[in-house]
Amino acid sequence: MFWANFLHIYQPPAQKSNWVKKIGNESYRKIVAGLLKNKSAKLTLNINAVLVELLERDGFRDVIDGLKKLAERGQIEFTDTAKYHPFLPLLPEDEIIRQIKLNHITNKRYFGKAYQPTGLFPTEMGYAPKIAKVARKLGYKWLIVDELAHPDPKNVDHSTIYHLANDPNLFFFFRERDISFRILSAQVGISVFSSQMLTRLLGDRVKKKEYLVTAMDGETFGHHRPGLEQLLFDLYTVPQIKSVTLSELPAIFEKRAPLVPRSSSWALMQRDIERNTPFSRWNDAENEIHQAQWQLTNLAIQSVRELNPQSKSYLMVRQALDRSVHSDQYWWASAMPWWSIEMIETGAKELKDVILMTPGVPVKTKQKAQKLYETIIFTAFEWQRSGKVESLARLADEDVTQRITTEMPYIPVREYNRIVQNLQRQMLEAAKNKEYERAAQIRDRIKELEEKKHLLTKPHAARRSKKTA
Repeated sequence: MFWANFLHIYQPPAQKSNWVKKIGNESYRKIVAGLLKNKSAKLTLNINAVLVELLERDGFRDVIDGLKKLAERGQIEFTDTAKYHPFLPLLPEDEIIRQIKLNHITNKRYFGKAYQPTGLFPTEMGYAPKIAKVARKLGYKWLIVDELAHPDPKNVDHSTIYHLANDPNLFFFFRERDISFRILSAQVGISVFSSQMLTRLLGDRVKKKEYLVTAMDGETFGHHRPGLEQLLFDLYTVPQIKSVTLSELPAIFEKRAPLVPRSSSWALMQRDIERNTPFSRWNDAENEIHQAQWQLTNLAIQSVRELNPQSKSYLMVRQALDRSVHSDQYWWASAMPWWSIEMIETGAKELKDVILMTPGVPVKTKQKAQKLYETIIFTAFEWQRSGKVESLARLADEDVTQRITTEMPYIPVREYNRIVQNLQRQMLEAAKNKEYERAAQIRDRIKELEEKKHLLTKPHAARRSKKTA
């Protein structure tokens, strides 16, 4: 079996230095160090150029240089993406192209000849037909998307390379949700036995000439999930699985099949499919905050478009718009279950300020921008006061719970206990080294796992009850 692992790392344009340093130490440095030690480990990496700039700003040049060295050694391949992490399916085509070109120029400056991406990662795996159109126009050879973008996701042939129906030169790689979710949720197990758990989950697939495509946020390893970076590198030791990059797959698998992917993202849930709302986390017709955010976004884009590119202030205004369209503000306004008034307000203010600083914008337009800003903020506070945020979050949690109970495999109690024991050792070691904040994080992770234990071991209990009966 061939394993193409994809990691995405990113921080918002306005991310504070203390957070960049924290995540850099807990995750990025560990990922780079682990790959440098294991020369047979490969992965495809997406790093938004804005994060590269933040890493240099905050003293992580070693991470940048480490990634460059890994690319030169052929262990990682870079993808292109949108520099400031906007949600591409909801932007005009010219804005999509601009963001991708900005990303390429910036990363090329830092990584030099080592930066030669042939594939495109659309932000949040947000796919719509316009994304394929842009990819073809810019000359990319492949896109990575979620398996739910496949017309028949339950019957994806993992020995076939799929391509766009009217273009045999644009390939699609479908992220396998099940295995990706199990790994990033630490359900495969953080222990020396995790590789055995993975082969058990894959079953006969490990003996076949098939490929496995996993895709996850890089910050999951070490930051969101303390200790999970150990699992990542343990998985690379499975002898039946050969590590490759996504770009290597077409040369390994000769069979081809055409298809027309459907609009999707890697946050897509069953309810979104049923409602035909693939982008509901960023633009839900029933979400008043989203609707005001996009009115403000489109107003900002239109205002800058009408500004003369030869004017003295154009570059400053244009750069402000580029930064302001990041996807975080819409994501955190979904309350499904993610919610942050701070992120909502910051995004709205950035968009409003773009309009206010653009020369020649009519007074009525500026007043409209101010009104939309106020609507966004006041509605957000009202949602929080009224309990609407909690209601929406519970609805989203039902989706997640259903997914866990229907998709997650039975994990033996003994294996689960080993996971917790491993984390307990890390917690004590962190405390011994006076890394008290990290020790507290690991403690919270242990508590979280213990709370989930009854859910994930329930199938075992049920089978035991039936056997007794």
